Amino acid sequence: MLISIIIPTLNEESSISRTLAAIAGLHGEYEVIVVDGGSSDHTVEIAAPLARVIESERGRGNQQAAGAKAANGEVFWFVHADSIPGPHSCLAIEESLRDGRIVGGNFSLCFDDEGRSSRQLAVVYPYLKLLGLCYGDSGIFLRASVYEAIGGFRPYALFEDVDLVRRIRKQGRFRTLPDKLVTSSRRFAHRNFALMFAEWTALQILYWVGVHPDRLASMYAPVRGRSKPA
Repeated sequence: MLISIIIPTLNEESSISRTLAAIAGLHGEYEVIVVDGGSSDHTVEIAAPLARVIESERGRGNQQAAGAKAANGEVFWFVHADSIPGPHSCLAIEESLRDGRIVGGNFSLCFDDEGRSSRQLAVVYPYLKLLGLCYGDSGIFLRASVYEAIGGFRPYALFEDVDLVRRIRKQGRFRTLPDKLVTSSRRFAHRNFALMFAEWTALQILYWVGVHPDRLASMYAPVRGRSKPA
């Protein structure tokens, strides 16, 4: 089972080498596609020896859609540039998809530091799963045939992951694997957890009542200052 690992990037020179090094140690059959949204740093130069690099319009929805279009695998696995998969992650995906009822899934998430916000989010995330919520930093994967059937990623500036998972669930079972994926805590470093959680909850509610994700993106405070996220 060939797994296409698709990684959207924008100015990720501080993270991408670590992520690609971890991916190089994976067991199983896979290809790696880095989709760059116009980095002005050395992201592309770092990634080029370790992955197939393509360019696309900026934005995770656009970039991941471009990566899927270029992919050859039977399974698409979308990994953020600051996330570190365990060495058996591909095998875990393959094992889960042997059950024909499962159409996709994600990984159990943990964070790369022991700060207060990280600990608090680690407590919150399992409850989000009970609400049917899952985000791209948890390493979403799905069968290529299902991706095509649901129309793939939409070009949203925010919540492109939530939108995709909502449509995946309509096709069959979506499973969260017990295997851990480590992701960066930089998005909420030095931020007040209560304020951050209130902000994100408000955005999530606005999304579910019909506010367009591109509008919501202008309200979002991403990791790179207060600018619009990639």
